[in-house]
Amino acid sequence: MKFSSKIQKCGLSPMRKFHPYAQAAKARGINIYHLNIGQPDVETPEAFFEAVRNFSQPVLEYAPSPGVPELIDAIQKYYADLDMPFAKDEILITAGGSEALSIVMQCILDDGDEIMIPEPFYPNYNTMVHLCGATITPIPTCPEEGYHYADRSKIEARITENTRAIMVTNPGNPTGVVITHEEMEMLVDVAKKHNLFLIGDEAYREFVYGGEALQSFGEFADAAPDNIIVVDTVSKRFSACGARIGCIITKNHELLGQAMKCCQARLSVATLDQVASANLYNVGPEYFAAVREEYKKRRDTLCSKLAEIPGVVFEIPGGAFYVMAALPVDDTDKFQQWLLEEFDDNGETVMFAPAAPMYATPGKGGNEIRMAYVIESEKLARAMEILKKGIEVYNKK
Repeated sequence: MKFSSKIQKCGLSPMRKFHPYAQAAKARGINIYHLNIGQPDVETPEAFFEAVRNFSQPVLEYAPSPGVPELIDAIQKYYADLDMPFAKDEILITAGGSEALSIVMQCILDDGDEIMIPEPFYPNYNTMVHLCGATITPIPTCPEEGYHYADRSKIEARITENTRAIMVTNPGNPTGVVITHEEMEMLVDVAKKHNLFLIGDEAYREFVYGGEALQSFGEFADAAPDNIIVVDTVSKRFSACGARIGCIITKNHELLGQAMKCCQARLSVATLDQVASANLYNVGPEYFAAVREEYKKRRDTLCSKLAEIPGVVFEIPGGAFYVMAALPVDDTDKFQQWLLEEFDDNGETVMFAPAAPMYATPGKGGNEIRMAYVIESEKLARAMEILKKGIEVYNKK
């Protein structure tokens, strides 16, 4: 049977590809510290489950394709409170941030088009872009420079006649890099100058650890209404990854009209998840303050232990809940498989996400990993002990 050339260009997720090896290790009685995927262990606010319990409609109907009104209202108020006014018809509810990104790309990319993304990037972007027949033009970074990418000359030098958009994750996944307001202004100016879409994937907006005010590309929507697209989600903000609720926010009404074709084709997002997610926006600022402090503690624990491992190169991230690091091993893909199949320390091992699929530049990232600090500090410290011992044993093979 013949399969699509577009799907054959896609690869498996580095966060999930080692799942069979992990299952086999667990069957042998091995305990695994999972740093490979951004699934927080922070409890989802009770407001979500309260809304589910209180749902009393006798029929669970399709929701409107743009989203249920109460969720759109809640998101509109959230942005208005951040001094970013959007009309209700400038918000489209999606099945998670991933669907929001996929819909946006389907609307703006054709075969042969290019989208610029700083590398390393969230590896599932690869699949989204390839399925549109487009390619990623990477904005290069390196671990020695802390993965910083907001260099105007570096960006403009890579724009071609096929470039349609720039997309950034802020705060960064997988790097944790937080760009400044001035750097955001620069990116907006570049997008306007070259008539490009500027997509801000802002799933981790609340999680910044240097005391910065919350920021969003939505602040520039009035100045660049045709260019700015914000993608948001409840997954990380409220530790509600399983709800699969995200949104597209833009003042580009022509784009919204195109996106509605996709929204209507998939009928609607899950009704009950939308109703429950609307209630999450009633959670007060004390929730975010407590969660932010917990992640900061975890970041500091992981980084302090990581710094004790000889030969590791990394920079303390400013946001999100990931650390990128270069390890003193030949290939982190092989190293991860070896950790699951052949190594344990007192019946325990560790998982991370190998970084090669997070690069569009061939040959880059082979000795790098992404780790998510989404487990308790004590467990993170133990995971780093195992990683250190694993590197020592692996390099003696």
